Amino acid sequence: MKIHFIGIGGIGVSALAQHYLLKGHDVSGEDIIQGGMIERLKEMGAKISKVESCDLLIYSPAISEDQLNSFREKGIKVMSYPEALGEISKEYFTIAISGTHGKSTTTAMLSLILIEAGLDPTVIVGTKLKEFDNSNFRMGGSKYLIIEACEHEASFLNYHPDIGVILNVEADHLDYYKNMQNIKDAFDKFASQSKKVIKDVPIIEELKMGVPGEHNRMNASFAISVARELGISDEVSFNAISKFNGTWRRFDEHIINDLIIIDDYAHHPTEIISTVKSVREKYPDKKIYCFFQPHQHQRTSLLLNEFIDVFSQSLKIIDRMFLIDIYDVCGRESKEIKINSEEIAKMVDGLEYIKKENVLTKIKEADVIVFMGAGDIYNLSCDIRKTII
Repeated sequence: MKIHFIGIGGIGVSALAQHYLLKGHDVSGEDIIQGGMIERLKEMGAKISKVESCDLLIYSPAISEDQLNSFREKGIKVMSYPEALGEISKEYFTIAISGTHGKSTTTAMLSLILIEAGLDPTVIVGTKLKEFDNSNFRMGGSKYLIIEACEHEASFLNYHPDIGVILNVEADHLDYYKNMQNIKDAFDKFASQSKKVIKDVPIIEELKMGVPGEHNRMNASFAISVARELGISDEVSFNAISKFNGTWRRFDEHIINDLIIIDDYAHHPTEIISTVKSVREKYPDKKIYCFFQPHQHQRTSLLLNEFIDVFSQSLKIIDRMFLIDIYDVCGRESKEIKINSEEIAKMVDGLEYIKKENVLTKIKEADVIVFMGAGDIYNLSCDIRKTII
């Protein structure tokens, strides 16, 4: 079958493209952003170009309807990434990891447990794993499929998993859900579509962890709870968890000339404070600076009070915190929202606004630097790491 992907470089869509490539399909795709995922797909045999015809078109939820109309007019089957993943999941015993926070890490932990147990799962995760050769996808040979089930625009309601995991439920994506009740309703529906639901698990205190933080102990506890449901012994699970050293952009550490640089994807208030506490837990006596890039003007505006509170808490834990300019998300911004990082910094005592081009001037003042956010701050981190080598 000839399958074309629009937005093929995305962290979710690229995983699906790898699945179809390894199944022997003719895969092509296009994306406005080029990067490592595109190069990997090329090496696997994908053609990166626009096409006029195919048997199936799969698109990222970020794609506008205008880009899809010409395919629909030709009678080509068109599916969103969540719809296509939902169809694939019907072929497996599917474990879907949902929640406002911790999905990628828990998916990774559970995947490593099943691999340790010899269950050989197929995995689609929203980050790159060192254990998967820095890929977001693993093709297994068994009946098990582990997927990260994102709640954005209710994508996870396309899945009817054998085991549905709900890590936590908090306010996020309010541009879509509008209020907390709608978020709860969506998670309740996800639960009703799952044959078995795992939620509200206690922390397993005796775990030996390779990654710091109470939130990671909770993620591991969820992964082990699922493993127990599958009949995997705690001995196997604990061993797998002890070897887990984190995922790409989740407390991702680099040491350069005695300077510790941490890249972290945290962009929601709860994630920010969890990461800040984890950094201080691991480095209790070091001078820690954090550079945070807010993600999306709408999220920043809708959760402003929560952000202000978390910034205030963070400044009691680490030494200095800086805000760089808000990352615009194409197609998801409102022109009416005028909030900016410089204004926010003035609302919190001790919080500092800094332009990207001035970040380098602050680097050598600290022992630990944290680059935090879901936007392009990772590129800034990469550039600075190259500069100071």
